[in-house]
Amino acid sequence: MKKITHLSRREREVMDLVFAQGEATLTQILEGMESPPTRPALRSILTILEGKGHLKHRQEGREFIYRPVHSRAEVGQSTLSRVIGTFFGGSLTQALAAYLSHPQTKLSEEEVAELRGFLDQAKTAKKR
Repeated sequence: MKKITHLSRREREVMDLVFAQGEATLTQILEGMESPPTRPALRSILTILEGKGHLKHRQEGREFIYRPVHSRAEVGQSTLSRVIGTFFGGSLTQALAAYLSHPQTKLSEEEVAELRGFLDQAKTAKKR
């Protein structure tokens, strides 16, 4: 998988809004932000995100409409891999143990069954 570059807090906020809407104009993004920057500042953030390869745009009239280049799943997988590498020495087992041992972590029976299924699939795939 292609490496997806790191995002600042503000860039993540913009990407979350664009992902949630599928595509968005600068005005729509500004309206969705809790404490929005100025229009020129947001325009700069959008240009940076395009330069990093996260967004692309098309023009309709005078308005640019932005959409993600990568799917939310691709970005999530890349981010998770970076977190596991950085904080858990690349160990998924340690990352999962840390998550599951947190007192606020509650898994439903369905989630536990789903995780077991993923583990069984991974085990079967390794034998091939």
